[in-house]
Amino acid sequence: MKTLKRFLTVTMAALFVGAFAMTTQAQNTDGLQYFSSYGQDGLNTFEGPKVDDTEYDGFKLKWGAAFTQHWQDLVQSTDFRDADGNSPLADIGPGFNLATANMNLDAQLADGMRLHLITYLSSRHHSEAWVKGGYLQADKLPMFHSDLVDNLMNYLRLRIGHMEVNYGDTHFRRTDNANSLRNPFVGNYLMDSFTTEVGAEAYLMNSGVIAMLGVTGGQLHPSVTNPDGRAPSVYGKLGYDNHAENGLRFRLTGSFYHNNYKTHLYHGDRSGARYYNIMDGGAWSGRVEPAFSAGFTSFMINPFVKYEGFEFFGVFESTTERESNGGNGNNAQQWSVEGIYRFGNADQLFLGARYNTVNGDLAGAVAPTTEQSVDRTQISAGWFMTKNVLMKGEYVIQNYNDFGTNSLYNGAQFKGLMVEAAIAF
Repeated sequence: MKTLKRFLTVTMAALFVGAFAMTTQAQNTDGLQYFSSYGQDGLNTFEGPKVDDTEYDGFKLKWGAAFTQHWQDLVQSTDFRDADGNSPLADIGPGFNLATANMNLDAQLADGMRLHLITYLSSRHHSEAWVKGGYLQADKLPMFHSDLVDNLMNYLRLRIGHMEVNYGDTHFRRTDNANSLRNPFVGNYLMDSFTTEVGAEAYLMNSGVIAMLGVTGGQLHPSVTNPDGRAPSVYGKLGYDNHAENGLRFRLTGSFYHNNYKTHLYHGDRSGARYYNIMDGGAWSGRVEPAFSAGFTSFMINPFVKYEGFEFFGVFESTTERESNGGNGNNAQQWSVEGIYRFGNADQLFLGARYNTVNGDLAGAVAPTTEQSVDRTQISAGWFMTKNVLMKGEYVIQNYNDFGTNSLYNGAQFKGLMVEAAIAF
């Protein structure tokens, strides 16, 4: 009877989120230059096109949105027990989570100059609307009226604002609150390298070569106070992307991020994590953070290969804490490999698998343990009903290892099914 009840619940949930997904369909608006679609056409665009065939035709304004509705059926366990011999984990069961929503605003201000702004209308961590951030992107500088500047800007790009820092390539394939069409899975990466900071990025983009250097104030919530307890973040990227020549696309990038004081690089997603009320029950449940109390330096390498309907994406990331400013020289490493197969007349269907693991000095460990690890396996399937409407499901299993007998994560695990309906335009 319990199995039948769970089957009926899954079926009803799939029908509901499918109906939710079919309620809205939208098409992209013309007139924006160097712009990546929020829908299926924007998959695997990463930094976005430098070559653009959209002729400037005056000021353009595009309003858009993203919506995601979850249904979750996860079970969790831990070997840790409190003083009364009870598990501290919440009693959870199958059900819906609060839908998330984003509002997108893009404006073509001048020839080659575009504004991008995102507002979180509803998120796991906040019930009220609030601005994620935004930036001004300049691929041309028409105000100089200079042939020399125009020729330089054929290869250069500038971004200025309170924006998502371009460290690594994982943030291009993750779910950003309600914007989940670019993520072939439901959950993001275990050690989720994502934050927003105020600063500027300069790009060199030519014949597949990508070079970027960024400098920010180093704070998620900028402030002029505590000048001796903060420092700028410096980060960069170097890579090559052959842009799918002869049906085969190969991209390889290496990135670094450095700050002398602790920042929010691994705790910067203010919308919350994708698996609800598991393990500690907080807004970021299921994520993994390195046990850092001071500044650090991180490196990430990302290969991406696409041939016809097959995609491969890999992650190697290493981060090391400073031994000054209160640091202990802790470190952590992350590995991830994923394969996606897209098929159908318009590649509207896909199957995917990802294996992700993090090991090192991780938050939540209790002495005398010295090194911990977390591994996650995800199996997914999805259907683009239209280019702006996606329905996907995922089976996930996550294991916590060597956190110590007095840690909540001692022998911990969660596993189960996630169903997600998403719209973005």
